[in-house]
Amino acid sequence: MMPRASCTEGCEKEVADATTGASDEGKNESIMRLSWALVHSKQPQDVQRGIAMLQASLANSSSPLQQREKLYLLAVGFYRSGEYSRSRELTDQCLEIAPDWRQALSLKKAIEDRITKGNDLKLLSLLARFCIPPYQNRIHLCLCNADGVIGIGITLITIGLIAGGIVASLVRRK
Repeated sequence: MMPRASCTEGCEKEVADATTGASDEGKNESIMRLSWALVHSKQPQDVQRGIAMLQASLANSSSPLQQREKLYLLAVGFYRSGEYSRSRELTDQCLEIAPDWRQALSLKKAIEDRITKGNDLKLLSLLARFCIPPYQNRIHLCLCNADGVIGIGITLITIGLIAGGIVASLVRRK
């Protein structure tokens, strides 16, 4: 398999060659391959470039299939750049065109999981701020290791620690 950098470079060369003599269809295919390579790149600037290319070409989509592909690649780009809400909107638009498309359904699940995980960490962080000082470091450690199902367990532990701290402080006051 070709490394991503050389894949992107190869696609860029293909687009340059296609602009000099290929048909419109050939140019569009080359641009789609380059857009795919860019939004899947590890370089954030490449991802942003891919997003910009796709946004510029979205209005020129000649068929629902082409529009679906561009919307999906845009959703991937926004997902990879951390813009999960925008990615979810675009994925929903893909699913309006093709409701059973597995790639879009998988991406939507990944987006929902990422959004849920982010919300869980925000809640834990908020709880940690109001926690009794001896427990703050333990909760911070839990937050650093939170992931997936472990996050749910950590949430329960955190709540237990907070409740225990509250009970301990009430007992000390009496």
